[in-house]
Amino acid sequence: MRVRLLLIFTAATAAQAWAGPLQVVGYSGSLGEWEWSASVTEKIAGRTKEFSGPLTLQHVGVCTQEGPETKTGQIRFQLSKLPSEMKATIWIDGVECTFSGRLSDRYSGSMTCPDRQAMPLNIWLK
Repeated sequence: MRVRLLLIFTAATAAQAWAGPLQVVGYSGSLGEWEWSASVTEKIAGRTKEFSGPLTLQHVGVCTQEGPETKTGQIRFQLSKLPSEMKATIWIDGVECTFSGRLSDRYSGSMTCPDRQAMPLNIWLK
């Protein structure tokens, strides 16, 4: 019974924490060479919370020669009532990619884009 109450309390607390805009930060690439940042807003659709907003990626790898390369795009993702998994659609330079990640201390998984190998992606929500 205590475990069930703890899960309900945790879910309710997490739902309240998501009210308003969320900051998304992360990194992608085999060596974490791309830093991610976004500010997303929430739209509730039934039992699912959907967030979307503009996304900026900055290449911070050591091979950058003329300053960091920057790309922009959009991110849209969903979280269930118990947010243990994230499914996202990401558009970068007009290319649509997908991400599926599981929650530990962050959402960790792979981003898949057409004609490319899957890329590791780690996302934190603030």
